[in-house]
Amino acid sequence: MTTSDPIADMLTRIRNALMAQHNSVAMPASKIKVEIAKILQDEGYIEAYDVKQLDSIKQELAIRLKYVGDLKHQRPVISGIERRSKPGRRIYTAVEDIPWVRSGMGITILSTPKGVITGQQARRLNVGGEVLCYVW
Repeated sequence: MTTSDPIADMLTRIRNALMAQHNSVAMPASKIKVEIAKILQDEGYIEAYDVKQLDSIKQELAIRLKYVGDLKHQRPVISGIERRSKPGRRIYTAVEDIPWVRSGMGITILSTPKGVITGQQARRLNVGGEVLCYVW
Protein backbone atom coordinates (compact mmCIF):
# COMPACT_ATOMS: atom_id res chain seq x y z
CA MET A 1 0.00 0.00 0.00
CA THR A 2 1.34 3.42 -0.87
CA THR A 3 0.39 6.39 1.23
CA SER A 4 0.94 10.08 0.66
CA ASP A 5 2.05 10.51 4.30
CA PRO A 6 4.18 7.59 5.53
CA ILE A 7 4.84 9.21 8.94
CA ALA A 8 1.10 9.57 9.63
CA ASP A 9 0.72 5.91 8.58
CA MET A 10 3.45 4.92 11.07
CA LEU A 11 1.85 6.86 13.93
CA THR A 12 -1.60 5.44 13.13
CA ARG A 13 -0.23 1.88 13.11
CA ILE A 14 1.39 2.49 16.53
CA ARG A 15 -1.82 4.07 17.92
CA ASN A 16 -3.99 1.19 16.62
CA ALA A 17 -1.61 -1.49 17.95
CA LEU A 18 -1.60 0.16 21.39
CA MET A 19 -5.42 0.31 21.47
CA ALA A 20 -5.57 -3.41 20.55
CA GLN A 21 -2.82 -4.12 23.15
CA HIS A 22 -0.50 -5.78 20.63
CA ASN A 23 3.08 -6.48 21.72
CA SER A 24 4.57 -5.25 18.46
CA VAL A 25 3.74 -3.55 15.18
CA ALA A 26 5.42 -3.81 11.76
CA MET A 27 5.51 -1.40 8.83
CA PRO A 28 7.59 -0.59 5.75
CA ALA A 29 10.87 1.03 6.84
CA SER A 30 12.34 4.36 5.78
CA LYS A 31 15.21 6.44 7.17
CA ILE A 32 12.90 8.96 8.85
CA LYS A 33 10.69 6.24 10.41
CA VAL A 34 13.78 4.53 11.84
CA GLU A 35 14.95 7.89 13.27
CA ILE A 36 11.53 8.44 14.89
CA ALA A 37 11.61 4.89 16.33
CA LYS A 38 15.12 5.56 17.71
CA ILE A 39 13.86 8.70 19.48
CA LEU A 40 10.84 6.82 20.88
CA GLN A 41 13.19 4.14 22.26
CA ASP A 42 15.69 6.67 23.66
CA GLU A 43 12.88 8.58 25.40
CA GLY A 44 11.41 5.36 26.87
CA TYR A 45 8.15 5.26 24.90
CA ILE A 46 8.83 1.87 23.22
CA GLU A 47 10.79 -1.23 24.25
CA ALA A 48 12.82 -1.64 21.05
CA TYR A 49 12.80 -1.48 17.28
CA ASP A 50 14.36 -3.63 14.59
CA VAL A 51 14.89 -3.19 10.85
CA LYS A 52 14.66 -6.38 8.78
CA GLN A 53 15.78 -6.69 5.17
CA LEU A 54 12.93 -8.39 3.26
CA ASP A 55 14.60 -8.47 -0.15
CA SER A 56 17.22 -6.45 -2.03
CA ILE A 57 15.11 -3.27 -1.82
CA LYS A 58 12.35 -3.57 0.81
CA GLN A 59 12.92 -3.24 4.55
CA GLU A 60 10.50 -3.71 7.43
CA LEU A 61 10.51 -1.75 10.68
CA ALA A 62 9.26 -3.75 13.67
CA ILE A 63 8.52 -1.87 16.90
CA ARG A 64 8.08 -3.63 20.26
CA LEU A 65 5.56 -1.60 22.27
CA LYS A 66 5.90 -0.79 25.95
CA TYR A 67 3.22 -1.11 28.64
CA VAL A 68 3.13 -0.37 32.39
CA GLY A 69 1.20 -2.13 35.12
CA ASP A 70 0.52 -5.80 35.79
CA LEU A 71 -0.73 -8.19 33.11
CA LYS A 72 -4.38 -7.67 34.04
CA HIS A 73 -4.28 -3.87 34.10
CA GLN A 74 -1.74 -2.99 31.44
CA ARG A 75 -1.78 0.49 29.97
CA PRO A 76 0.45 1.79 27.19
CA VAL A 77 3.36 4.11 27.97
CA ILE A 78 2.29 6.22 24.96
CA SER A 79 -1.05 7.77 25.91
CA GLY A 80 -1.15 9.99 22.83
CA ILE A 81 0.71 10.40 19.54
CA GLU A 82 -0.26 13.11 17.08
CA ARG A 83 1.00 14.12 13.61
CA ARG A 84 1.52 17.89 13.29
CA SER A 85 3.14 18.81 9.96
CA LYS A 86 1.44 17.17 6.98
CA PRO A 87 2.35 17.02 3.29
CA GLY A 88 -0.47 19.46 2.50
CA ARG A 89 0.34 21.83 5.36
CA ARG A 90 3.91 21.90 6.60
CA ILE A 91 4.47 23.38 10.07
CA TYR A 92 7.88 24.89 10.79
CA THR A 93 9.07 26.47 14.01
CA ALA A 94 11.93 28.67 15.13
CA VAL A 95 13.97 27.51 18.13
CA GLU A 96 12.29 29.99 20.50
CA ASP A 97 8.82 28.80 19.42
CA ILE A 98 9.32 25.01 19.77
CA PRO A 99 6.12 23.83 21.47
CA TRP A 100 6.07 22.18 24.89
CA VAL A 101 3.90 19.05 24.86
CA ARG A 102 1.71 18.60 27.93
CA SER A 103 3.78 21.18 29.87
CA GLY A 104 6.97 19.18 29.33
CA MET A 105 5.44 15.75 30.06
CA GLY A 106 5.59 14.80 26.38
CA ILE A 107 8.03 15.35 23.51
CA THR A 108 8.04 17.16 20.21
CA ILE A 109 9.84 15.40 17.35
CA LEU A 110 11.38 17.76 14.79
CA SER A 111 13.15 17.37 11.47
CA THR A 112 16.03 19.86 11.57
CA PRO A 113 19.26 20.53 9.67
CA LYS A 114 20.95 18.51 12.48
CA GLY A 115 18.68 15.50 11.82
CA VAL A 116 15.49 14.17 13.41
CA ILE A 117 15.64 15.21 17.07
CA THR A 118 13.42 16.03 20.06
CA GLY A 119 12.34 19.57 20.88
CA GLN A 120 14.62 19.56 23.94
CA GLN A 121 17.67 18.62 21.83
CA ALA A 122 16.72 21.30 19.27
CA ARG A 123 16.62 23.95 22.00
CA ARG A 124 20.05 22.80 23.24
CA LEU A 125 21.49 22.88 19.68
CA ASN A 126 19.69 26.18 18.96
CA VAL A 127 17.97 24.96 15.76
CA GLY A 128 14.37 25.06 14.55
CA GLY A 129 12.74 22.85 11.96
CA GLU A 130 9.64 21.03 10.82
CA VAL A 131 7.36 19.82 13.65
CA LEU A 132 6.76 16.15 12.76
CA CYS A 133 4.71 14.97 15.75
CA TYR A 134 3.91 15.16 19.46
CA VAL A 135 4.17 12.16 21.80
CA TRP A 136 2.88 11.99 25.36
